[in-house]
Amino acid sequence: MAGLPKRGPAMAEASAPLFPAATPPPRLRDPLGWCLALTGLFAALSGWRLGIPSILYFDEVHYIPAAREWLGFLQNGAGEFRNREHPPLAKALIALGMWVFGDNPLGWRIVPWASGVLAFLAALRTLWLASRDRFATLAFAVLLATGFPLFVQARIAMLDMVMAAALGVAAWQFAAACARPEQGRWRLALTGIALGAAMGAKWNAIPLAVVPGIAFFLARLGAGRSRLLLSRRGAPVPGITLIEAFVWLGIVPLLAYAAAYLPGYWMSAPLHPSPLAEKGLIGLHREMLELQSGLKIPHRYMSTWESWVLNMRGIWYLYEPVDGAQRGVLLIGNPLTMLIGLPALAWCLWRGAWRRKGGKRDWARLGAVLGYAASIGLWVIAPKPTQFYYHYLLPSIFLLAALALACSDMRRLPFGTWIACAIPAASAAVFAFFFPILAALPLEGPMSFTTWMWIDGWG
Repeated sequence: MAGLPKRGPAMAEASAPLFPAATPPPRLRDPLGWCLALTGLFAALSGWRLGIPSILYFDEVHYIPAAREWLGFLQNGAGEFRNREHPPLAKALIALGMWVFGDNPLGWRIVPWASGVLAFLAALRTLWLASRDRFATLAFAVLLATGFPLFVQARIAMLDMVMAAALGVAAWQFAAACARPEQGRWRLALTGIALGAAMGAKWNAIPLAVVPGIAFFLARLGAGRSRLLLSRRGAPVPGITLIEAFVWLGIVPLLAYAAAYLPGYWMSAPLHPSPLAEKGLIGLHREMLELQSGLKIPHRYMSTWESWVLNMRGIWYLYEPVDGAQRGVLLIGNPLTMLIGLPALAWCLWRGAWRRKGGKRDWARLGAVLGYAASIGLWVIAPKPTQFYYHYLLPSIFLLAALALACSDMRRLPFGTWIACAIPAASAAVFAFFFPILAALPLEGPMSFTTWMWIDGWG
């Protein structure tokens, strides 16, 4: 081999590849274990002493009698179709809980509680899949658990938690379909079923139910595909055509919604025949619209969306002696996070709409803002005159997601990590202070409510 030049630095440099292999990005660790653990803590906290108060309180006086009719239908095939202004699914599920656990406080509230737990987990998984941000996901868990509305609504037999859980599952599955296109088809199918279930629980879900389909269409339209309807390429779910997405996100939700009414065709009492059998599905919906728009009786706790945004008007679900003590349940938002979440929404709007990372929009931050706008926009234009703070449940979830994402961004600032961690900790501290009137704990006496009346609108 004599005569061959020795391999030196110059030759080594000359033989090096023109484009060195890029260092693979660090693998992001899925905080699934933490999500499950924190969900378990939320389940234990919100389910503690779930049977107190042992009486019907606030809107339970409307929904439990309606659920009892469904319970009668489950037990003996007869029941009056009560509370017609709302779809039947949530009331039927509450009745199922009563069938299993009995017509008692636990039976009334077990399904809303389980729905609240599912909504909590679904929200965490959605944020993780959309953002791939561990800190934001875990901060969101603390903020959501201590934000007040989800906790309070998970402990009362109303329709909202079933709706929120179904919407949460839909968001979770849609985000998973976008993140894992190889699973896109069945995940989009689950998305459609969950959207139909949400609308079948309460019509408040409708503005958010149309968002996945619109998002899919706009993403494909923005890609500029020549075969827009039949192309399988491009965001948000490669491998799925726009026509197929319309089936999963447009047709399937309507079919699932209609299926929620099927048992009602056979639900009748001797003096009260089924309105579905008499009027049909379309005729019943005309009646439902009339009932919804005709609710004009003033209520001391009625409010408007502006007061919800500023957290200025709460609702006392309960304040009376019951179960051997003075007890109260107040629905407001966490006084800290509901206000600092507003600039967080503005920050996420700027990050999502105008600032791009790697040439792509930040869909997690933009989605939090759009979800907030869609869910509160209904109440800005709704003709229904009687509105209440519990209608802010869905917007509050998106607001807290935006705050969690803003906290994650804050860590880049000097001392930002301390501030980002302090916000969820402070939220938990405020939650602990208000806990006695969130969980109906025994109070000292009739005037105990003054301890928490920071502003007149909470009284």
